[in-house]
Amino acid sequence: MQEHYHFYEPKNGHGLRHDPISSIVGPRVIGWIGTQDPTGNPNLAPYSFCNIFNYRPALIAFSSVGYKDSVKNAIETGVFTWNLATRPLAEEVNQSSLEQPVNEFELTQLTPIESKLIAAPRVAQSPASIECKVTQHFQMRDQNNEPLETWMVIGEAVAVHIDPALIKDGIYHCASAQPILRGGGPADYYEITDQSLFHMYRPK
Repeated sequence: MQEHYHFYEPKNGHGLRHDPISSIVGPRVIGWIGTQDPTGNPNLAPYSFCNIFNYRPALIAFSSVGYKDSVKNAIETGVFTWNLATRPLAEEVNQSSLEQPVNEFELTQLTPIESKLIAAPRVAQSPASIECKVTQHFQMRDQNNEPLETWMVIGEAVAVHIDPALIKDGIYHCASAQPILRGGGPADYYEITDQSLFHMYRPK
């Protein structure tokens, strides 16, 4: 057993070059969130505070530090899309994080395509995307119940789009899509590959 740990209380600082918590709780899936405002202007932005939180119905949530356009649009329109961020699209994912009043689809030269069931754009170049209807949204709070400048949006998956090339023997093959994950360091990302795959079934 390890006897000596780097210990700290976050409220007092971590004493390292970069905050380690987001690296410890990771790597994290990137939610590439597509929305549009009530007048139809599109928006696209990546969020690494994102995950799936239920099976049936599938609930996908993302949180934003700051009340940004993705949150505002999702709340006002009640919908958003989750698009798979992949290694071939990594540069475009990064560019779409620019916090400027721009059309991210035009900036990245990506193609917005209409969803089937909701009024929010999908990324045509992404091999998988999910259409979501907002079920909850709220401002997050700390242990003292003080509001934070962070908002959580939860949506129910109502439609799923998958490139057939990623389905093998009836099973979605994760590594074939080359998804990227946020590592938490200043610029750390990881790619999922079959070389890191292992199988482990739940005990019965």
